[in-house]
Amino acid sequence: MTELEKGDAAPDFCLNDQDGKTVKLSDFKGRKLLLYFYPRADTPGCTTQACSIRDSFKDLTGKRIASVGISPDLVDDQKKFAAKFNLPFKLLADEEHKVAEAYGVWGEKSMYGKTYMGIIRSSFLIDEKGVIIQAWYKVKPEDTVPNAIDALK
Repeated sequence: MTELEKGDAAPDFCLNDQDGKTVKLSDFKGRKLLLYFYPRADTPGCTTQACSIRDSFKDLTGKRIASVGISPDLVDDQKKFAAKFNLPFKLLADEEHKVAEAYGVWGEKSMYGKTYMGIIRSSFLIDEKGVIIQAWYKVKPEDTVPNAIDALK
């Protein structure tokens, strides 16, 4: 797994959102993007992370920062998650985890002594031209928004 760093070009993506609409990195040209990867919709940590972005949505958009979450969940699962928690931003379905691999967030994890492959919770702040301002791997759910805001100071 190769981690991306400040100054790297953000890997392009083209995925369906919770409404089945195609979303590409280029859709965010001209504004910053807080792109975050989470393991599974409607789980405790992922809910904490998504709700913290929801609760900071006005502050982020005021700073011209769009927010997008990506997980390997199905589009329908993303739709239910977004509706349940009134999430005002796009959730993208990366079912084959190709985008997660491109961002270096698909890796080996372990739980209860069992090893498996999955999303390593991470977030990226991307500038208006598609260049990574900052990358955070193994980020705590509650640190996603503060990290992004601090990176702009």
